[in-house]
Amino acid sequence: MKISPQTDKTLLAAQGYFELGMLDDALTELDTLPAGLQEGAEVLQMRLFIHIREKRWDEALEISRAFCRLQPEETLGFIHAAFCLHELRRTAEAKAFLLAGPAALLNEATYHYNLGCYDAVLGNIEEAQAHLRTSFRLDDKFREYARTDPDLQPVWGTI
Repeated sequence: MKISPQTDKTLLAAQGYFELGMLDDALTELDTLPAGLQEGAEVLQMRLFIHIREKRWDEALEISRAFCRLQPEETLGFIHAAFCLHELRRTAEAKAFLLAGPAALLNEATYHYNLGCYDAVLGNIEEAQAHLRTSFRLDDKFREYARTDPDLQPVWGTI
């Protein structure tokens, strides 16, 4: 379905509400879109970010998986689905899901950082360290995150 100017306005309004922290209003705005657009990438992504901000992990996981089915070569759905699984205390499943994602993930610092977190939580210290080193090499800002990330407490003295 082609996106109309009105749909663009609706998505922009939902984004504005999101940025203002008015999450219920953002969802209400998205709900006004025609049924044919509800499963589109832009709408799914906005719903995903809203549910993540609300820490509604089950809903965010469902949307992430839908995004993965819609765009299986995109990394966004895989990273967020794995994160939701981890937040649901299903860390081993999160790691497996992320490892099964597209090859493009290998070039993303977030992928390696999250695997580092998952391995640290699972007690795989050497694997965690290796993933974190790769993450830092790809984007040094993750080094700062790692210093205070509670998931990485088992490796704080070694990274």
